[in-house]
Amino acid sequence: MRVLVIGASGQLGTDLVKVMDDWDLVPMTHADLDICDFVYARKVLEEKKPNIVINTAAFNQVDDCEEEVSKAFWVNAFAVRNLAQICADLDCMLVHVSTNYVFDGYKKEPYKEDDLPNPLSVYGTSKLVGEYFVRNICPRHFVIRTSGLYGVAGSRAKGGNFVETMIRLAEGGRPIRVVNDQVLTPTYTRDLAEKIEELIQTEVYGLYHITNSGECSWYEFAAKIFELLDLNPDLGPTTTAEYGAQARRPAYAVLARNKLKELELNDLRPWQEALEAYLKERASKK
Repeated sequence: MRVLVIGASGQLGTDLVKVMDDWDLVPMTHADLDICDFVYARKVLEEKKPNIVINTAAFNQVDDCEEEVSKAFWVNAFAVRNLAQICADLDCMLVHVSTNYVFDGYKKEPYKEDDLPNPLSVYGTSKLVGEYFVRNICPRHFVIRTSGLYGVAGSRAKGGNFVETMIRLAEGGRPIRVVNDQVLTPTYTRDLAEKIEELIQTEVYGLYHITNSGECSWYEFAAKIFELLDLNPDLGPTTTAEYGAQARRPAYAVLARNKLKELELNDLRPWQEALEAYLKERASKK
């Protein structure tokens, strides 16, 4: 099975390449393939002839999406529509990664796959449109919603990831204030990549939620990072209103992983264990 990975140098893409190293892989970085170049995207897929395309590319700078609306929809929606059409034409499986930000956070309990989305931001809306294109155009598809990704490759667009940002701020010695009224499940991209590899082999197509297990606020996540690293910065909680980010974010965006349970696939480990594994992997790279 030939697998073409779009966004192969990103956090998730890097771990997919590692996890699936015994597959016939075609890793494609942004330099290799800009998914917004519709004609070239078709040319590449027709030449490479993959059985599976995994799309991890996205414009995921949530606040910037509020200003760059056109870019958000081109990358997260229209380019995804083009990929879905190409994969449908080539009878190719498309695996597309989406986000918990398609929900509004008002439910106060984990969102199931069949809960009605209601995004609050341009980013969430553009990702939801991309989901709908995949689900309606490409018969052989997996749409995977996840949340709070971090991995050793970092997110180049964001200048690292939340863990690395917290560590950098702690080393800088300045006070750190993190929102305590947004709850989610931070997810280690290595764990996500392993579950994606397992899931696609079932060929039970559809929409799935995949995250590590458990939940926490961003503030609790930061506190755990410092605890595991034995750091003691000036960390304190703040509110979303006080923080004043441009884009609205769901207050409660935990995803229930019901579809995985239906397939009797094991749940991912708790986010605390995943974070500890990430920090160990990070240390080993130094």
